[in-house]
Amino acid sequence: MNQSHQSVKVAVVQASPVIMDKSATVDKTVRLIKSAASQGAKIIVFPEAFIPAYPRGFSFGCVVGSRSMEGRYDWQRFYENSVTIPDEATDSIGNAAKETQSFVSIGINERDSLNGSLYCTNLYFGPDGSIMGKHRKLKPTGSERLIWGEGDGSTLATVQTPYGVMGGLICWENYMPLARAAMYEKGVKIYVAPTADARESWQYTMRHVALESRSFVLSCNQYVEKNMVPEDLPGYSELKNQPEVMSVGGSAIIDPFGNYVAGPIYNREEILTAELDLTAITRSRLDFDPCGHYSRPDVFNLTVSS
Repeated sequence: MNQSHQSVKVAVVQASPVIMDKSATVDKTVRLIKSAASQGAKIIVFPEAFIPAYPRGFSFGCVVGSRSMEGRYDWQRFYENSVTIPDEATDSIGNAAKETQSFVSIGINERDSLNGSLYCTNLYFGPDGSIMGKHRKLKPTGSERLIWGEGDGSTLATVQTPYGVMGGLICWENYMPLARAAMYEKGVKIYVAPTADARESWQYTMRHVALESRSFVLSCNQYVEKNMVPEDLPGYSELKNQPEVMSVGGSAIIDPFGNYVAGPIYNREEILTAELDLTAITRSRLDFDPCGHYSRPDVFNLTVSS
Protein backbone atom coordinates (compact mmCIF):
# COMPACT_ATOMS: atom_id res chain seq x y z
CA MET A 1 0.00 0.00 0.00
CA ASN A 2 1.59 3.28 -1.07
CA GLN A 3 1.37 6.40 1.06
CA SER A 4 -1.69 8.29 -0.14
CA HIS A 5 -2.15 10.90 2.61
CA GLN A 6 -0.09 13.94 3.55
CA SER A 7 -1.31 14.04 7.15
CA VAL A 8 -2.82 11.80 9.80
CA LYS A 9 -4.12 12.27 13.30
CA VAL A 10 -2.60 9.86 15.81
CA ALA A 11 -3.29 9.01 19.43
CA VAL A 12 -0.94 7.68 22.11
CA VAL A 13 -2.88 6.17 25.01
CA GLN A 14 -1.18 6.67 28.38
CA ALA A 15 -3.31 4.58 30.71
CA SER A 16 -3.25 1.77 33.22
CA PRO A 17 -4.66 -1.67 32.52
CA VAL A 18 -7.04 -3.26 34.98
CA ILE A 19 -4.10 -5.11 36.42
CA MET A 20 -4.18 -8.91 36.19
CA ASP A 21 -7.70 -8.83 34.71
CA LYS A 22 -7.70 -9.62 31.00
CA SER A 23 -11.43 -9.22 30.41
CA ALA A 24 -11.73 -5.88 32.19
CA THR A 25 -8.58 -4.58 30.50
CA VAL A 26 -9.93 -5.52 27.07
CA ASP A 27 -13.17 -3.68 27.88
CA LYS A 28 -11.14 -0.61 28.88
CA THR A 29 -9.04 -0.94 25.72
CA VAL A 30 -12.14 -0.93 23.54
CA ARG A 31 -13.45 2.17 25.31
CA LEU A 32 -10.12 3.94 24.85
CA ILE A 33 -9.98 3.03 21.15
CA LYS A 34 -13.43 4.50 20.64
CA SER A 35 -12.54 7.61 22.65
CA ALA A 36 -9.36 8.18 20.63
CA ALA A 37 -11.21 7.61 17.36
CA SER A 38 -13.91 10.08 18.41
CA GLN A 39 -11.12 12.69 18.49
CA GLY A 40 -10.26 11.85 14.89
CA ALA A 41 -7.32 9.49 15.44
CA LYS A 42 -6.63 6.99 12.65
CA ILE A 43 -3.58 5.44 14.35
CA ILE A 44 -3.95 4.52 18.03
CA VAL A 45 -1.00 3.28 20.09
CA PHE A 46 -1.07 1.52 23.48
CA PRO A 47 1.85 0.80 25.86
CA GLU A 48 4.03 -2.26 26.31
CA ALA A 49 2.38 -5.30 27.98
CA PHE A 50 -0.93 -3.48 28.40
CA ILE A 51 -2.95 -6.69 28.69
CA PRO A 52 -3.14 -7.75 31.50
CA ALA A 53 -0.23 -5.69 32.96
CA TYR A 54 3.45 -4.91 32.98
CA PRO A 55 4.25 -6.80 36.23
CA ARG A 56 6.30 -4.00 37.74
CA GLY A 57 7.66 -4.79 41.19
CA PHE A 58 6.94 -8.53 41.11
CA SER A 59 9.62 -11.22 41.26
CA PHE A 60 7.17 -14.13 40.98
CA GLY A 61 9.17 -15.60 43.84
CA CYS A 62 12.30 -16.01 41.73
CA VAL A 63 15.81 -15.58 43.10
CA VAL A 64 18.97 -17.25 41.89
CA GLY A 65 18.70 -20.90 42.88
CA SER A 66 15.06 -21.05 44.04
CA ARG A 67 11.43 -20.17 43.37
CA SER A 68 8.51 -19.80 45.81
CA MET A 69 5.08 -21.38 45.59
CA GLU A 70 3.48 -17.95 46.25
CA GLY A 71 5.28 -16.64 43.20
CA ARG A 72 4.04 -19.55 41.14
CA TYR A 73 0.44 -18.68 42.04
CA ASP A 74 1.01 -15.06 40.99
CA TRP A 75 2.55 -16.34 37.76
CA GLN A 76 -0.48 -18.58 37.18
CA ARG A 77 -2.86 -15.62 37.49
CA PHE A 78 -0.67 -13.58 35.17
CA TYR A 79 -0.51 -16.44 32.67
CA GLU A 80 -4.24 -17.17 32.74
CA ASN A 81 -5.03 -13.50 32.07
CA SER A 82 -2.63 -13.23 29.13
CA VAL A 83 -3.66 -13.30 25.48
CA THR A 84 -3.62 -16.24 23.09
CA ILE A 85 -3.55 -15.24 19.43
CA PRO A 86 -6.31 -15.36 18.35
CA ASP A 87 -8.83 -15.36 21.20
CA GLU A 88 -11.80 -13.33 22.43
CA ALA A 89 -9.47 -10.47 23.40
CA THR A 90 -8.02 -10.08 19.91
CA ASP A 91 -11.53 -10.44 18.46
CA SER A 92 -12.79 -7.57 20.63
CA ILE A 93 -9.86 -5.29 19.80
CA GLY A 94 -10.15 -6.16 16.11
CA ASN A 95 -13.85 -5.36 16.15
CA ALA A 96 -13.12 -1.98 17.79
CA ALA A 97 -10.49 -1.22 15.14
CA LYS A 98 -12.97 -2.13 12.41
CA GLU A 99 -15.79 -0.11 13.96
CA THR A 100 -13.58 2.98 14.24
CA GLN A 101 -11.72 2.35 10.95
CA SER A 102 -8.40 2.79 12.73
CA PHE A 103 -4.99 1.15 12.93
CA VAL A 104 -4.29 -0.05 16.48
CA SER A 105 -0.91 -0.95 17.99
CA ILE A 106 -1.10 -2.62 21.41
CA GLY A 107 1.29 -4.39 23.76
CA ILE A 108 0.16 -7.69 25.23
CA ASN A 109 1.49 -10.57 27.24
CA GLU A 110 1.20 -13.31 24.64
CA ARG A 111 0.41 -16.82 25.83
CA ASP A 112 1.89 -19.35 23.45
CA SER A 113 -0.86 -21.66 22.22
CA LEU A 114 1.42 -24.74 22.26
CA ASN A 115 3.30 -24.46 25.55
CA GLY A 116 3.50 -22.61 28.85
CA SER A 117 5.65 -19.70 27.69
CA LEU A 118 4.79 -16.00 27.66
CA TYR A 119 6.14 -13.36 25.30
CA CYS A 120 6.13 -9.57 25.40
CA THR A 121 4.35 -8.95 22.12
CA ASN A 122 3.12 -5.98 20.13
CA LEU A 123 0.12 -6.50 17.88
CA TYR A 124 -1.00 -4.39 14.92
CA PHE A 125 -4.66 -4.34 13.93
CA GLY A 126 -5.99 -2.92 10.68
CA PRO A 127 -9.21 -1.02 9.99
CA ASP A 128 -10.71 -4.25 8.63
CA GLY A 129 -10.30 -5.77 12.11
CA SER A 130 -7.54 -8.18 11.12
CA ILE A 131 -4.22 -8.72 12.89
CA MET A 132 -1.77 -7.24 10.39
CA GLY A 133 1.43 -7.94 12.29
CA LYS A 134 2.95 -9.40 15.44
CA HIS A 135 6.30 -8.55 17.03
CA ARG A 136 7.76 -10.49 19.94
CA LYS A 137 10.35 -8.64 22.02
CA LEU A 138 13.76 -9.96 20.99
CA LYS A 139 15.51 -9.56 24.33
CA PRO A 140 13.59 -9.11 27.59
CA THR A 141 15.51 -6.77 29.88
CA GLY A 142 16.99 -7.81 33.22
CA SER A 143 14.51 -9.71 35.38
CA GLU A 144 11.97 -9.67 32.55
CA ARG A 145 13.87 -12.74 31.32
CA LEU A 146 12.26 -14.71 34.16
CA ILE A 147 8.79 -14.25 32.68
CA TRP A 148 9.16 -13.74 28.91
CA GLY A 149 10.74 -15.85 26.23
CA GLU A 150 12.69 -14.31 23.36
CA GLY A 151 11.26 -13.44 19.97
CA ASP A 152 13.10 -13.92 16.70
CA GLY A 153 13.68 -12.10 13.44
CA SER A 154 10.53 -13.49 11.84
CA THR A 155 8.42 -11.12 13.96
CA LEU A 156 10.16 -7.85 13.09
CA ALA A 157 6.81 -6.74 11.77
CA THR A 158 5.84 -3.67 9.78
CA VAL A 159 2.40 -2.64 8.56
CA GLN A 160 1.50 -0.92 5.32
CA THR A 161 -0.89 2.00 5.90
CA PRO A 162 -2.14 4.87 3.71
CA TYR A 163 0.09 7.09 5.86
CA GLY A 164 3.32 5.18 5.25
CA VAL A 165 4.95 2.09 6.74
CA MET A 166 4.32 1.66 10.48
CA GLY A 167 6.50 -0.47 12.74
CA GLY A 168 8.82 -0.26 15.70
CA LEU A 169 10.47 -1.88 18.69
CA ILE A 170 9.52 -2.52 22.31
CA CYS A 171 11.20 -0.62 25.16
CA TRP A 172 14.94 -1.36 25.43
CA GLU A 173 15.02 -3.07 22.06
CA ASN A 174 15.42 0.54 20.98
CA TYR A 175 18.94 0.38 22.43
CA MET A 176 19.82 -2.44 19.99
CA PRO A 177 21.47 -0.67 17.01
CA LEU A 178 21.04 -3.57 14.59
CA ALA A 179 17.38 -4.03 15.52
CA ARG A 180 16.78 -0.35 14.77
CA ALA A 181 18.66 -0.68 11.49
CA ALA A 182 16.47 -3.63 10.54
CA MET A 183 13.34 -1.54 11.08
CA TYR A 184 14.76 1.37 9.10
CA GLU A 185 15.51 -0.94 6.18
CA LYS A 186 11.82 -1.82 6.12
CA GLY A 187 11.01 1.81 5.32
CA VAL A 188 9.31 2.78 8.58
CA LYS A 189 7.86 6.29 8.60
CA ILE A 190 5.63 5.97 11.68
CA TYR A 191 7.75 4.40 14.40
CA VAL A 192 5.92 3.04 17.46
CA ALA A 193 7.82 2.55 20.72
CA PRO A 194 5.66 1.00 23.45
CA THR A 195 7.67 1.04 26.66
CA ALA A 196 7.78 0.65 30.43
CA ASP A 197 10.60 3.20 30.79
CA ALA A 198 9.56 6.47 32.42
CA ARG A 199 13.04 7.90 32.98
CA GLU A 200 13.99 11.31 31.66
CA SER A 201 16.78 9.63 29.69
CA TRP A 202 14.16 7.69 27.70
CA GLN A 203 13.18 10.98 26.12
CA TYR A 204 16.72 11.37 24.78
CA THR A 205 16.47 7.91 23.26
CA MET A 206 13.18 8.64 21.53
CA ARG A 207 14.42 11.95 20.14
CA HIS A 208 17.54 10.20 18.86
CA VAL A 209 15.45 7.46 17.20
CA ALA A 210 13.34 10.14 15.50
CA LEU A 211 16.45 11.90 14.20
CA GLU A 212 18.15 8.66 13.18
CA SER A 213 15.13 7.11 11.45
CA ARG A 214 13.79 10.39 10.06
CA SER A 215 10.33 9.20 11.06
CA PHE A 216 7.59 10.22 13.46
CA VAL A 217 8.06 8.43 16.79
CA LEU A 218 5.07 7.52 18.95
CA SER A 219 6.37 6.59 22.41
CA CYS A 220 3.76 5.14 24.76
CA ASN A 221 4.00 4.22 28.45
CA GLN A 222 1.53 3.27 31.18
CA TYR A 223 0.51 5.43 34.11
CA VAL A 224 0.22 3.14 37.14
CA GLU A 225 -0.47 3.71 40.82
CA LYS A 226 0.25 1.08 43.47
CA ASN A 227 -3.36 1.13 44.61
CA MET A 228 -4.32 -0.25 41.18
CA VAL A 229 -2.60 -3.59 41.94
CA PRO A 230 -4.90 -6.28 43.41
CA GLU A 231 -4.05 -6.79 47.07
CA ASP A 232 -5.11 -10.43 47.02
CA LEU A 233 -2.04 -11.46 45.02
CA PRO A 234 0.11 -13.78 47.17
CA GLY A 235 3.19 -11.71 46.34
CA TYR A 236 1.58 -8.31 46.99
CA SER A 237 3.92 -7.68 49.95
CA GLU A 238 6.78 -7.36 47.45
CA LEU A 239 5.39 -3.94 46.54
CA LYS A 240 5.85 -2.43 49.99
CA ASN A 241 8.92 -0.45 48.90
CA GLN A 242 7.41 0.65 45.61
CA PRO A 243 6.39 4.33 45.27
CA GLU A 244 2.71 5.22 45.27
CA VAL A 245 3.01 6.13 41.58
CA MET A 246 4.80 3.14 40.09
CA SER A 247 4.96 4.47 36.54
CA VAL A 248 4.65 8.20 35.86
CA GLY A 249 4.31 7.79 32.08
CA GLY A 250 6.24 10.08 29.78
CA SER A 251 4.39 9.30 26.55
CA ALA A 252 5.28 11.58 23.65
CA ILE A 253 4.97 12.18 19.92
CA ILE A 254 8.16 13.36 18.17
CA ASP A 255 8.74 14.58 14.61
CA PRO A 256 11.52 13.52 12.18
CA PHE A 257 13.67 16.47 13.30
CA GLY A 258 13.61 15.27 16.93
CA ASN A 259 11.12 17.90 18.10
CA TYR A 260 8.13 17.21 20.32
CA VAL A 261 4.80 17.42 18.54
CA ALA A 262 2.95 16.51 21.74
CA GLY A 263 3.99 15.61 25.26
CA PRO A 264 5.74 14.23 27.11
CA ILE A 265 2.98 13.82 29.68
CA TYR A 266 3.47 12.65 33.25
CA ASN A 267 1.47 11.70 36.35
CA ARG A 268 -1.90 11.07 34.77
CA GLU A 269 -3.85 8.97 32.33
CA GLU A 270 -4.40 10.79 29.05
CA ILE A 271 -4.98 10.19 25.36
CA LEU A 272 -2.28 12.28 23.70
CA THR A 273 -3.20 13.30 20.14
CA ALA A 274 -1.48 15.14 17.32
CA GLU A 275 -1.95 15.85 13.62
CA LEU A 276 1.18 14.68 11.82
CA ASP A 277 2.39 16.55 8.74
CA LEU A 278 3.75 13.55 6.84
CA THR A 279 5.47 15.80 4.28
CA ALA A 280 7.98 16.65 7.03
CA ILE A 281 9.48 13.18 6.54
CA THR A 282 10.55 14.10 2.99
CA ARG A 283 12.02 17.43 4.13
CA SER A 284 13.94 15.73 6.91
CA ARG A 285 15.63 13.33 4.49
CA LEU A 286 17.27 16.04 2.40
CA ASP A 287 20.46 15.66 4.39
CA PHE A 288 20.05 12.29 6.08
CA ASP A 289 18.40 9.05 4.95
CA PRO A 290 19.64 6.10 7.06
CA CYS A 291 19.05 3.45 4.41
CA GLY A 292 19.37 5.68 1.33
CA HIS A 293 21.92 8.33 0.43
CA TYR A 294 23.44 8.36 3.93
CA SER A 295 24.13 4.62 3.92
CA ARG A 296 27.12 2.73 2.60
CA PRO A 297 25.88 -0.67 1.35
CA ASP A 298 29.29 -1.21 -0.22
CA VAL A 299 30.78 -1.14 3.30
CA PHE A 300 27.99 -2.45 5.54
CA ASN A 301 25.53 -5.31 5.17
CA LEU A 302 22.84 -6.30 7.66
CA THR A 303 21.46 -9.85 7.63
CA VAL A 304 18.39 -10.67 9.71
CA SER A 305 17.88 -14.34 10.59
CA SER A 306 14.26 -15.40 10.72
